[in-house]
Amino acid sequence: MSVQKFQRWRWIRPEIERPQISSSPFHSYIYNQSSSMSVLLNLQVEALAPSMASSSKEGPARRVAVVGGGVSGLAAAHKLESQGLKVTLFETEGRTGGKIRSATEDGLIWDEGANTMTETEAEVGRLIDDLGLREKQQFPISQNKRYIAKNGRPELIPSNPIALIKSNFLSPQSKFRVILEPFLWRHSGMKNNTSKVSDESSHESVGGFFERHFGKEVVDYLIDPFVSGTSAGDPDSLSMRHAFPEMWDLENKFGSIIVGAIRSRFSHKSKKGGNEKPLEKKKNQRGSFSFQGGMQTLTDTLCMALGKDNLKLNSKVLSLSFNDNGGSVSNNWLISYAAQGPTCKGSLQDQSYDAVIMTAPISNVQEMKFLKRRKPFVLDFLPKVTYLPLSLIITSFKKEQIKRPLQGFGVLVPSKEQANGLKTIGTLFSSMMFPDRAPNDQYLYTTFVGGSRNRDLAGASTDELKEIVVSNMRKLLGAEGQPVFLKHVYWSKAFPLYGHDYDLVLKSIEKMEKNLPGFFYAGNHRGGLSVGKAIVSGFKAADLVLSYLNSTDEEGIK
Repeated sequence: MSVQKFQRWRWIRPEIERPQISSSPFHSYIYNQSSSMSVLLNLQVEALAPSMASSSKEGPARRVAVVGGGVSGLAAAHKLESQGLKVTLFETEGRTGGKIRSATEDGLIWDEGANTMTETEAEVGRLIDDLGLREKQQFPISQNKRYIAKNGRPELIPSNPIALIKSNFLSPQSKFRVILEPFLWRHSGMKNNTSKVSDESSHESVGGFFERHFGKEVVDYLIDPFVSGTSAGDPDSLSMRHAFPEMWDLENKFGSIIVGAIRSRFSHKSKKGGNEKPLEKKKNQRGSFSFQGGMQTLTDTLCMALGKDNLKLNSKVLSLSFNDNGGSVSNNWLISYAAQGPTCKGSLQDQSYDAVIMTAPISNVQEMKFLKRRKPFVLDFLPKVTYLPLSLIITSFKKEQIKRPLQGFGVLVPSKEQANGLKTIGTLFSSMMFPDRAPNDQYLYTTFVGGSRNRDLAGASTDELKEIVVSNMRKLLGAEGQPVFLKHVYWSKAFPLYGHDYDLVLKSIEKMEKNLPGFFYAGNHRGGLSVGKAIVSGFKAADLVLSYLNSTDEEGIK
């Protein structure tokens, strides 16, 4: 297969083209799989992993550069090395892991990025097995008990659709609308004006989509806290097609997303048949999890598996140059980087590679210089990506200070609750989930502030955020006095916003890949925000590298 044919073929697959927010590296911040969504749909879609050929069977091992040491880059490097390729991973900072970062102090263990992940994607389970991390997995206690603040108080989210209808969480009118959704949105019913999907539905917001199906109260008290907790976004800013592509497809196919979810679930089960092993099924059904010592255990293990000789930490990539060497893929890419260290402070170095996987944020890529056949490859077509800021406030209180301790995963705060003085996105009950994360006489909490609803507040001072968080804890949990421990972590670019014009971002990534042979992009700018989705993104990029190298081994670069 020629490079041109390969470059065209790979973009036929829709799962690579469209991002989604089923969960996120900060999805684990609040809820890895929000009960608010599972109550309505209970829909899980397993990511597909194409099986690709291995590296060249003859000659020296192919050399691949991976730029970016987050979980996507580490996953890509791990897969390539397992296939016999020589991998070099470049990371600007002095550590790998990206926004997956764990810390410990005074008997406390906390995460400063992703707090949990899921094993919904089959590739994630295989990676955990491959790394020997099963014995280090930790599953939250009472993870099905999750709360949403309403009228200034935490309310337990019903655990299933029937419980939702029986509860008082929604008004009778909203519950009636949920019940009627399958009948109002039957496929044939989409012909009438009240239920028709508009011609501009591809640009519809998440809020607009769910309000059409379930009404405003569902958006305000289920959808809003869910999307804030998983992406730091808000229902009006997020594009439905990009944030939840599978549900967007369900409406176009079935009309009713409830009917579509049910049919998809039965279809998924029938395709699996009885082939799924009971142990594997049990693992996938256990929901969110972390690891002993925090989420960084995962990235540290990936880093150790890769080996220090394949890592270039404190190495900022400055330029990437592509030159085809007589139709061969060997050493077509030259990477120039600035190495920082005791013996090479700021020194410029070059290395040649056969292919490149880029996992750095688009904003960082725009700062790099690209050349193609010795001519500048200008990146002026790359759009400005909107990033959402977020602050984490980690606190611990003596147990006697918390008068209304809640067992469970955490509490989400809808935007409407700001009127009741609640200005945070939500709080994880960190030591309730994992008792070993705090001394026996303390409770550990992780609270999130900012996102699209309060961008300026995300960058506020520690003192101001402390006051806000303590006030929230007082109202929601009956906290008295001041925390005995407090840590403030600020992420200026916690998430890319999957907004209404996100097509421009995806098309620009596609353009780079089509015009630069052997260049592939992975990370949370496409495919989803969760840890699992980021891992899958890295694996897919690795698969594409393997296919590219095999195809060019056979036919060369044309």
